[in-house]
Amino acid sequence: MANLVTSLCCVVLAAVVVAYAQRRSQLGARNQYERMGSDVTMQCGSLDNDASVSWKVNGTDVKFQHQLEGPRLILTQVDLGHNGLYSCFQNPHGERRDTIYLHIGIPPREPAVVCRSNTYPKGFYCSWHQQHPTYIPTTFEVDVQHNLRSLEVQKDPSHKNRCHVRFPEVFSSVPYKVNVTAVNYLGKAWTSYSFEESSIVKPDPPERVTATAIRLNARRLEVTWQSPATWPDIDHFPLKYFLRYRPLIREQWQHVELTDSTSHTITDAYAGKEYIIQVAAKDTEIGTWSDWSVAVHATPWIEEPVITSTTEVEFLTETKTSPIPSSNAPQKAEPPVGRAARLLTFFSPLLLGMLLLLMW
Repeated sequence: MANLVTSLCCVVLAAVVVAYAQRRSQLGARNQYERMGSDVTMQCGSLDNDASVSWKVNGTDVKFQHQLEGPRLILTQVDLGHNGLYSCFQNPHGERRDTIYLHIGIPPREPAVVCRSNTYPKGFYCSWHQQHPTYIPTTFEVDVQHNLRSLEVQKDPSHKNRCHVRFPEVFSSVPYKVNVTAVNYLGKAWTSYSFEESSIVKPDPPERVTATAIRLNARRLEVTWQSPATWPDIDHFPLKYFLRYRPLIREQWQHVELTDSTSHTITDAYAGKEYIIQVAAKDTEIGTWSDWSVAVHATPWIEEPVITSTTEVEFLTETKTSPIPSSNAPQKAEPPVGRAARLLTFFSPLLLGMLLLLMW
């Protein structure tokens, strides 16, 4: 038993030592980035061309297609499967001479950029993303210009691919220009995006939408909502709203546009049918409509049916039946022997008279 425990401890200790050694190798390794599909050459340190070396990847022999030319390892048409930690050892003593962490990826392409103001007239934000993965770390550089000067750009703390910019002035007709450059170890690419202030104004959807039935009105629903909390100045920059609704049994929406109002009474609802309702918002003068609010469901008022009590039903049923016997006790059937005795008693005088006449 003691030998087994000792053996297990040795195995665990060996695994820890190997993991620690690999971790140290990674920390001391140099990074090499290569384009996917290319042929890659890795040089074992500064060894001479006639040096004899052997290579390992992630601690094991290199098994995929490769060539050895002195201190160099050549991989052909690399893909993501070639990623890993490569180490070279000088023969014949097997001394490690170099460690390389190979990263396979692709250069960035032009990022997709969009800008929007949901806090008009305070400012706007721009967001961007790569339309294709690069498989290696890619960073973005952002520059925003207006009227030939660069504006201050604040990175979003929650979204890494978003920044915020304050409007330097309101009602400007001078276009804004946003340049976003994607950069990684294999190259760079950029996108230029120009827009006018009025074209990017788009509020967030209205909030807290509710729809309730109106008592004694089988075709009405009362809908209320609130302006989006992100819209900073509803008094000086009012919003208008677009309401749409339909019963679940139909696909066609009905629409109502409202100005400076956060409630509406639907008067043409189908009685007893469940409805789906949404609201959108827009600045009264510029910009585009927001996305639709979260859908709410409601059904117009339904009159509750009059339910007859159980006692009344039983009473009505009883009045239609035959009269109840005066005694609640069940009627007992007379045995056949008793009936025969009573018949004999009734007819015995007649029989006796007929016998006397015959004897006379």
